[in-house]
Amino acid sequence: MIFALPETSPAEPLDPSLAGGRLTIDLGALVANWRDLGARAPGAECAAVVKADGYGLGIEPVVGALSGAGCRTFFVALPSEGARARAVAPHAAIYVLNGLFEGAAPFFAAHRLRPVLGSTDEIAEWSAFRSAQGGDLPAAIHVDTGMNRLGLSLAEAAELSGDAAALAASGAVLLVSHFACADAPEHPLNALQLARFAAVRELFPTLPASLANSAGIFLDKAAHHDLLRPGIALYGGSAVAGSSNPMRAVVTLEARIMLVRDVPAGDGVGYSAVWQAPRDSRIAIISVGYADGFLRAAGSQTGRAGAAAAVEGHLAPIVGRVSMDLIALDVTDLPADLAQRSAFAELFGPNVPIDRTAARAGTIGYEFLTSLGTRFRRVFIGP
Repeated sequence: MIFALPETSPAEPLDPSLAGGRLTIDLGALVANWRDLGARAPGAECAAVVKADGYGLGIEPVVGALSGAGCRTFFVALPSEGARARAVAPHAAIYVLNGLFEGAAPFFAAHRLRPVLGSTDEIAEWSAFRSAQGGDLPAAIHVDTGMNRLGLSLAEAAELSGDAAALAASGAVLLVSHFACADAPEHPLNALQLARFAAVRELFPTLPASLANSAGIFLDKAAHHDLLRPGIALYGGSAVAGSSNPMRAVVTLEARIMLVRDVPAGDGVGYSAVWQAPRDSRIAIISVGYADGFLRAAGSQTGRAGAAAAVEGHLAPIVGRVSMDLIALDVTDLPADLAQRSAFAELFGPNVPIDRTAARAGTIGYEFLTSLGTRFRRVFIGP
């Protein structure tokens, strides 16, 4: 027997009293970051990378806000993401970074998506489809300059550039490459990729060019070219390691305090008791865990600090392991009236930068954002 489940949508707003955590997404800050990044390269257009469901925030509200602010070009990873973006931004140019999936050309055409062609096989398939279909079916050409993932080799790019008919058949309207190490400005690969891309651009003098991701925007004006492709910086994350982050916080994750308990010195907290209270302590239990995308590695144990939360701006360290649905905070040093049942603790946001939280978990802000679960009450503000 087949049972039909009732139709539900994880995007539907939850009753505030029913969610263990709330995710506040400041679309005004998102737009402000996009404008800030564009202003750093006055001669270039500023696009937006909205893959991974708008970096975990929801592709529809993200694209809607940016499109309303004037963003004309978007980049996604998958054709399905492109179709969602197209529904919100009917007049935008939408590029699919992962390239042309075999047999998917009709889907691309139906949703007016532009494949970022990164192999000779993809170029051949797209060119044949364009020839059979006719009409305006643009694409981008991706050349690898040092990442060694997707993209034509330098030799393949040179061969394509010498075949005017093949280049025209591909419908190429943009030349792209991708930095591997721009988040580390002194890395020698940056200069090598800049030089290689400059040489490749000379092979395709009629094509607008795009190289700069978020970190590339901050790297050097030589990286800017015609089209910027910011991702993480749009969402408030730090693009350059070891530098102050000039971007506005876009995402605030808060969790409800369920109870505050007294724990005697020497007692363990959480699974496996890996953290023991060094003194008589007050421990707040909040209703978020790794099932919500707050990574288990952000926990702590005796002798090794983990991430922290903030209650009314006062920091409280996470103690013990992050479990599936619950996290423990040491609120001993907080004013007693702040950490109370039903108050909220900020896990990242204006008081707790997401990159600091990620570093304590041994990862990057990207992973936290793109891991955000569906159990939060999502609140959109602005723009």
